[in-house]
Amino acid sequence: MYDRVAFTVYPVTDLARARAFYEETLGLPGLGLVVNEHGQGWVEYDLPGGGCFALTTFLKGHAPGATAGMVAFEVADLAALTTRLRAEGVAFQMEPTDFPTCSWAIVHDSEGNAVVLHQHKRS
Repeated sequence: MYDRVAFTVYPVTDLARARAFYEETLGLPGLGLVVNEHGQGWVEYDLPGGGCFALTTFLKGHAPGATAGMVAFEVADLAALTTRLRAEGVAFQMEPTDFPTCSWAIVHDSEGNAVVLHQHKRS
């Protein structure tokens, strides 16, 4: 009945600042749909391996931060990414941690939302 997650969306208060974090700091690829109407915005990032991540200021009543959801991005090289993010001054909520099937770390975006950086261990 269900095929896949269509998209994950984060509410943001400052779309330009959030876009700078995801596009420049994290290097998120595949900028997709951008909607800007009446001072409100919606930006989608279509990921190469499938799935879509969106940022929006349209969601009234949903505040960014610790009580919002969490997104996990699959990355190819967690060690290299965390080294680069540290050099850029990104703070870690959870340091890179190894588990039997994966490794992951948690950072916060410019709006206070949690972002998991996840690397699956291929066997």
